[in-house]
Amino acid sequence: MHISLGLFLLLCSPLVAQVLGNLPGPQEWKNKPAAWKAEGGRLTITAPKSTDWFISPVDGTRKAAAPLLLFQPAREFTLTAKVTAHHTTKWDAGTLFVYVDDSTWAKLALEKSAYGEPTVVSVVTRGVSDDCNSTVLSGESLWFRVTKLGNALGFFSSADGRTWRMVRAFTLGEAKQLKVGFGAQSPVGPGMTAEFTDITYVTEPIRDFYAAP
Repeated sequence: MHISLGLFLLLCSPLVAQVLGNLPGPQEWKNKPAAWKAEGGRLTITAPKSTDWFISPVDGTRKAAAPLLLFQPAREFTLTAKVTAHHTTKWDAGTLFVYVDDSTWAKLALEKSAYGEPTVVSVVTRGVSDDCNSTVLSGESLWFRVTKLGNALGFFSSADGRTWRMVRAFTLGEAKQLKVGFGAQSPVGPGMTAEFTDITYVTEPIRDFYAAP
């Protein structure tokens, strides 16, 4: 097999890797994690301290330092994973992430809220972040799903990986270079670790975002 020098250098970059074989590759790190591991279908990402993705609607403060493992999906797709977030400090989170550029992105987070509770949080950013706290949980794990149908995107969550409820429907516009993947964040803490298991990716979107479970 012949590999061009350019591709060889790309794949040897510390920010580019084929981490998960069941996903399109190469997968690319945006911001280096403190540590990471991929083994047996389990992806573990450790975020360094003081890392987040957020553009404050209050004062415009921009944060774009949390580690993300991203890949370019098909135009329409569904990505599913069980997320386990080992929270230690408020706003620690494991996320599924949709990225266009540093000002256009969205995340579905299993986050420790300011109230000290594990919470489903969604953030949609188009120049400024629209931040929404949803369901409060009793544990550290939940199934998440992101789907894209045309230009529409949907976030979903599930307690058991079988029965799903919509968290949010939105769009990031006609993004030709949209990427999707996984992240961890620790905005005010010393760092945190998120685990992603039961990862599936298909080139079929959810057709009815509003279907009852």
